[in-house]
Amino acid sequence: MQFINLVKDQQILKAVSELEWEDPTPIQERAIPLAAEGIDLMAQAQTGTGKTGAFAIPIIGKLEKKGGIQCLVLVPTRELAVQVAEDFGDLSKFTGHRAVAIYGGQSINVQVGKLRKGVECVVGTPGRLMDLMRRGELNFDRVRFVVLDEADRMLDMGFIDDIEWILRRVPKKRQTMLFSATLPEQIRDLAKRYMKNPREVIVSQDTLTVPQTEQVYINVGRKNKMWALCRILDDEKPTRAMIFCSTKRMVDILTGKLKGYGYAAEGLHGDLTQAQRDKVMARFRAGKAKILIATDVAARGLDIEDVSHVINYDIPENPEDYIHRIGRTARAGKDGRAITFVAKEEQHLVKAIEDFGRTHIEEDDVPDSKGRDTVKRRLDLDEFADLFGMVAFELNLGRSDGIDMTSLLRFMERKSGIRENLVGTIEIEDRTTMIEVHKSVAFRAMKDMPRLRLGGKKVDLKIIRDRGRR
Repeated sequence: MQFINLVKDQQILKAVSELEWEDPTPIQERAIPLAAEGIDLMAQAQTGTGKTGAFAIPIIGKLEKKGGIQCLVLVPTRELAVQVAEDFGDLSKFTGHRAVAIYGGQSINVQVGKLRKGVECVVGTPGRLMDLMRRGELNFDRVRFVVLDEADRMLDMGFIDDIEWILRRVPKKRQTMLFSATLPEQIRDLAKRYMKNPREVIVSQDTLTVPQTEQVYINVGRKNKMWALCRILDDEKPTRAMIFCSTKRMVDILTGKLKGYGYAAEGLHGDLTQAQRDKVMARFRAGKAKILIATDVAARGLDIEDVSHVINYDIPENPEDYIHRIGRTARAGKDGRAITFVAKEEQHLVKAIEDFGRTHIEEDDVPDSKGRDTVKRRLDLDEFADLFGMVAFELNLGRSDGIDMTSLLRFMERKSGIRENLVGTIEIEDRTTMIEVHKSVAFRAMKDMPRLRLGGKKVDLKIIRDRGRR
């Protein structure tokens, strides 16, 4: 299938050609013909698969010139509003239609000025749209097309009531399309109330992640995340990388450290002004900053070419956030790599993501160093502790040295002050012993015991880094 088979309007085809879009993506191939027929759509597809083109192309083909606002696209974030409006502008380059992005954080007077010049499509976040509607600056009486983009994200952000308020003020005689990476029950209920016999288009039935994304996780403790991150950046040399943190504070800390180490990095989160956000994104798009560190505010709506790596510095607790984060790479059919840092106590989150996304995440190791490390690796017992916080050691003494469980426990308490309740499994073999101690006293054991003698033999205690290979 080629675009020439889907699109009859030569002006739109010319714009598609200038954008260097080669073949339509699966969601475009299936959605464009239905949308062109005027059918209401409820479409599910992975993020980064060309959903904007799937609804923008058929809508632009039906818009009247200078016919007022005929299309409304509701989006969850200001970044997505800007991106979708730009895509509409690119696709309508030769048709003469205009789109404007409406969102909070930018001067409302600037946006009113753009609306008064005349536009055919409005792309906006619910809050700012409602504000302008109440002021009488925005009227949707002539709207014939409504699109809910990233509908599940708007649900997560609590916009459902606002969306319904807006939909009740748009003509009922319209075509409505809903696009989403996931289709939870609340989204389906919304579709039933505001759509006319919607046709479902499910592209991501088997998996919610695109196959071009290589997904791996690395077991790394909190103290060594920076070491692991710098190793990856130095070894894999990403074309562009997006790094996700759970908090704004962590974004600021990580951005400052990476800049201090000489990396071209910028941070993005909700506390930045719109002017600051625009500056950060301009640097990242232009390649002046190759690394963008962000909270989940940026997990949606950023369509940046050639993001080769997504790194989850903090693994998200919500599996949907993981799906949207890694959707920033492997876009438009390109390959990408998603790397997630996981502590031992976070292993259950990996399983939850795999179950939700119907996908598999391979375990991987930090790359071997090809030179001097930017950051030194620290001993982090969290990397070796099990779910109960127990760290395993190998002792160079066994049954042949007259060691038994009672004598060993008494020796440890007497010499290092490690009580029996902080000791786990003990497996005594002929020449060696495996012993578990809680991570809270593991450093004490490592410091004290090698200076001692037991049964006339010097004690040697080594941490077991991989119990499965022991």
